[in-house]
Amino acid sequence: MRPLSFSVVFWVVVAVPVVRFAAGTGGGRFGPLPQALVLAALVAVWLTLPWERTSNRKYLGAVFFALSLTAAIMGGYGVEGPLMVVALANIVFLFGLRAGAVLSALLLLGLVLSVPAMPGGTWTAALAQTVSLGTMIACMLGLASAVTEARTSSELLERAHRELRRHADRVRELTVAEERARMARDLHDSTGHHLTVIKVGLENAERYRDRDPEQAWAEVRQAKELTVEALLEARRWVRALRPLALDGGLGGAALAELARSFDGTGITVRFVVEGAERPLGPDVELVLYRMLQEGLTNALRHANARSATATLCFEEERVVFEVRDDGTGADAEPGFGLSTLAERARAVGGTLVSGSAAGGGFSVRAELPT
Repeated sequence: MRPLSFSVVFWVVVAVPVVRFAAGTGGGRFGPLPQALVLAALVAVWLTLPWERTSNRKYLGAVFFALSLTAAIMGGYGVEGPLMVVALANIVFLFGLRAGAVLSALLLLGLVLSVPAMPGGTWTAALAQTVSLGTMIACMLGLASAVTEARTSSELLERAHRELRRHADRVRELTVAEERARMARDLHDSTGHHLTVIKVGLENAERYRDRDPEQAWAEVRQAKELTVEALLEARRWVRALRPLALDGGLGGAALAELARSFDGTGITVRFVVEGAERPLGPDVELVLYRMLQEGLTNALRHANARSATATLCFEEERVVFEVRDDGTGADAEPGFGLSTLAERARAVGGTLVSGSAAGGGFSVRAELPT
């Protein structure tokens, strides 16, 4: 990106000879036509001049410097110094401070040696012009160095941010994979248990079919009931094993989608958002998502609940999330799933408590920093 201050200086430098041409007092040392051609070439190069060290058109910086030096030699308008300062600044941006300093030293040395050789030139005039131009160049080098350093720092910060985002995404993927692996193990244990009982029941029915038909049909009926339970269990786990919506929808959208996935399971879920929703960190989002999943699954499997309400409340410096059902509640200590959730909540700087609610049912409540 071209610095604004250098743009202003350049166009002022170009405007001075143009105005003098229009007034009929221009032309410099070699007449108006050569000067006009050099100025036109300067403007053409300026419009496409790069200012980034990563550009593949850095050669234009050398072309611009050569044209600026030519315009200064042909000039006589009193704007040669600022034009050379702009050209040297571009060299610093494209090739570094060392290249700009070397060119500046050569330019000042050439000025000291050439001015006395010109008609009417003196060493005093040479020194005065050198000090004047040298002061401008020194200021330019300081400014260009500061801007270049700021750009470099900005690029390093941006690179660090990209790396942190990449690591955060990787951590999220690994956490999701861990959750899926745990749920897959639970699915295997739960479904395996049902299938084992069904198999034993059908084997008993086969043995009893001649000796005790009534007992055989009882075993078949029990196997049928267990089959229905196993199907419901499998459907619940399939919903839970769907890809987490943290990539497609964040925050409340992901939680609302998870709540809707329990439709048809025998429990009515209501999801409510209070306060102005704002973005949450990926770790906090995952705790909320896993908390809703655990709360609704427990309400469905263990609490015999008919309905549950999930309330997501955004406060000034924290988010409060509560999942409450109308089931039987619980007197025992929290199970492994809720204990793990409480540890995750503490890991992100929050708290999670669970237990029987005052008005009946079971409640899981988390307070997490935003």
